[in-house]
Parts: sequence; structure tokens; C-alpha cells
Amino acid sequence: MKKHQVMVFLPAYNEEESIGEVIRSIPRHFHEQIEVKVLVVNDGSTDKTVEAAKSAGADVIVSFEKNRGLGASVRTGIKECYERGADIGVMIDADGEYPADEIPALLRPIIEGEVDYTMGSRFLGTIKGMKLHRRLGNYCFTILQSILIRKWIYDGQSGMRAFTRQALLHAEIIHDYNYAQVLTLNLVRKGFRVKEVPIRYKVRTTGESFITFRGYLTSVIPAIWKEMKRPVQKVNIDARTDFSNHLDTLNVREQNF
Repeated sequence: MKKHQVMVFLPAYNEEESIGEVIRSIPRHFHEQIEVKVLVVNDGSTDKTVEAAKSAGADVIVSFEKNRGLGASVRTGIKECYERGADIGVMIDADGEYPADEIPALLRPIIEGEVDYTMGSRFLGTIKGMKLHRRLGNYCFTILQSILIRKWIYDGQSGMRAFTRQALLHAEIIHDYNYAQVLTLNLVRKGFRVKEVPIRYKVRTTGESFITFRGYLTSVIPAIWKEMKRPVQKVNIDARTDFSNHLDTLNVREQNF
């Protein structure tokens, strides 16, 4: 029986304290026909991120010689998933803020052929402990994103997402600082169906985010404008992927569905 591949990729920059726990918590055996692989994109870390990832069981590690930015890391992760034959690609942050054990729930709408792209939504799940300035920033940018794609979303900055193989092929990120807004704008403008899945939020306890509000204003806003101004072609979306056709029946005995 042919197994279908889910590749989970983690962009990582100096996350030696958290990345091991995240990798170990990724479900590997939630469906008998799914093989889960873990890919780490090491964005020029200067600590022991690579060693911690290897020790925790990462299957593939791709490293940049120097720090290139979150957008570049996500772009590389998406490209590597596609080129390595993944049927579905999953992105999750390496800092432990997102619940890796909820990956099966993130995959379900894709496996069932409902959508092509999912985002884990903390605002539909739980956001207890999120700092006020982060909530307000998220609200502002998510409202802007909702207006632009003409679809209401709740957590446009989520670092937990999943993509069909076709979405992996066509996803474009046009700048290196961040990816969140332009990636969703790009896929939705091309006709890909998106859905948010409620997830838990966990307060970051290690490391420090290098994404700042000032960075958003000076880098992300111009990138959003550039994305919306440039022409994109609609993609002929497969109604159901080969992946979902082979997994039409999700038996009740399967643990995490």
C-alpha cells in the first residue's frame, strides 16, 4: 500500500532551547497511509539549533550560511517540500508557540478535499497570555488582509499552516522579512481555497522574536502593496488531490482525527 507523504518544515533561527521539544511532539503515526517527515530550515543560526534538531529526529536539515530572514526560510521550506515529493506541506514555528500535536486537525480539511490551504487560528482557539500589543497588531493586519482577499479571517499572522502539493508549487513570497500576509494574498488571488482551524496558543518561553511592529510598517506594508499591484494568473485548482482521493474514508480508529 502506497504511503502519502506529509512533510513538516520548521523555519529556525537560534531556537536550540525549543526546537527539540517541538520536533518530538510532531505526530508521526496518526494514519496508517501517511508518512510524516520533518524538515528544518536553519536560517544561519549561531547557536546549537542544528544539533538539537538532529538529536530530536529531524529527517532533513537545510542551512543558510547567514541569516536571510523568515520570508526566505519559509520560501525555501515550501520549495523543499515540493521538490522532495510531499503530498502536503506543513509549516510550524520552532519556538513552541504552536501546538504540533494539533497538526492532524490542520490537515483534515485538506485530506477531505474541502480546501487547499489551512491556517491554525489562535483567535478561533485560545490566545490566553498573548501580549496586548501583539493582539492589537494582529487585529490590524488581519483586518487589512481580510479586506484585500474579501474573506473574513481571524489570524492572518499564524505561524502554523498546511498546503496541498498544488499550493506548494504555486505559492510565492516576494520578500524576505516575513511571509504571513503576502503568502495568503498570493494563494487566494490565484484561486486557492483557504480555511482557518482553531488551535491553542502557548506563550513563548525561550528565545526572542525578531519580527517587530516597525519592521511590519517598513517592510511588510510595501510588500503587500507590491503583491496586490502585480498581476497573477488564476490556477486551475484540482477539485480533489490524489492525496485526498486515496484517503476518502477516515476510520474512527485513527487516533487524532
